[in-house]
Amino acid sequence: MVSPDQLLPFAGLCLLLVVVPGPSVVFTMTRALTLGRRAALQTVAGNALGIYAQVVAVAFGLGTVVATSATVFTAVKLLGALYLVHLGIAAIRHRGELAGALATDRTARTRGPAAMIRDGVVVGFANPKSIVFLAALLPQFVTLDHGWVPGQMLLLGLCIPVFGLIFDSAWALTAGAARGWLTRSPRRLAAVGGAGGLTMIGLGAGLALTGRKD
Repeated sequence: MVSPDQLLPFAGLCLLLVVVPGPSVVFTMTRALTLGRRAALQTVAGNALGIYAQVVAVAFGLGTVVATSATVFTAVKLLGALYLVHLGIAAIRHRGELAGALATDRTARTRGPAAMIRDGVVVGFANPKSIVFLAALLPQFVTLDHGWVPGQMLLLGLCIPVFGLIFDSAWALTAGAARGWLTRSPRRLAAVGGAGGLTMIGLGAGLALTGRKD
């Protein structure tokens, strides 16, 4: 259904998009430092699901709506921004509890894998830039000669979540390796937790301020 002439150029573009660290990488590393590698990897999986949900939406028309409607673009953008700010505030409020969380993984267990994956899904799906990226590029790599167009988009769109799983997981494992250094100083850990919260708030604010030419 998809030829190498379609797949390889699109995969190359997706690889460039994923390799350059963005908000999902920062979010994943923050999770790795504060909650550990398992929680970070669960977040990575959720983010990949959120991105692929964007692919599905683009394949069946929503991406075009987001790309052409400033109102829909703004709504998706602000929802994602508010969620990131909410997570950042929560991280700052509970920064003093991180030492115990590192020692017992209590925080990760209390929330559970489903919550970690859900957070990743929300952050991944609520990124309007990637929806616009997909809406602008996917139609250029499909052709009527290769059958059902949405099916071609769904296959091509796998490139981004697959690359994301690989490279974001590498970032998560790298950041998770620093937890041993953090456990030696509760004050140092609280500072990292607070900085991580501020980073998430900054990501949310940056997302909210993402502009549109229209």
